Amino acid sequence: MHKPPYRREDGHWLIELRLASPRQLFNTIDPSPFHEKDLDEAAERYIVGAVENFAEGVPLQLVIHLPDEHRTDENRNQLGSALRNFFGWRAEETRRDLSRLLGDGRLSLAIGISFLVFCTLTRQLALHYTDGMATRLLDEGLLIIGWVALWRPIQTFLYDWWPIRRRLRTLRRIVRLAADLQLR
Repeated sequence: MHKPPYRREDGHWLIELRLASPRQLFNTIDPSPFHEKDLDEAAERYIVGAVENFAEGVPLQLVIHLPDEHRTDENRNQLGSALRNFFGWRAEETRRDLSRLLGDGRLSLAIGISFLVFCTLTRQLALHYTDGMATRLLDEGLLIIGWVALWRPIQTFLYDWWPIRRRLRTLRRIVRLAADLQLR
């Protein structure tokens, strides 16, 4: 029988990490102080992936299992602070990425609409002053290229923003979970 990857306790699903020491959670190459260190990449992926497995309203609890000698209030506070700082920084970085994407999308949309208007006006002029096969080709070509110019902003506003927004919500959720970190 397949064992579920998460346990449920007191109405919360547990996101659990088992460590030999608190330092194991962090990138060993990073020379920053303990509470400002980068998380180990595998730990970050695990935490983010675990939280993404649950819908927004599902109650979660972040639990770090440590040997007895490391289960102190000081370690709990430091680990909670380090996790909040790290995922808060990632959330801010993601918020900036989303803001940049939407700003670029607005600029692309303005350029695309302007180009579509230019193509439409050029089509009208070409149809008004000339006739023949070359005019028909120019007419169809301008119509197609004008609409193709809107491809990128349409992709941005229909598809590209929501995965970033979902990641931002996940990271902010992890920050909230880190505020109530449990050591066991």
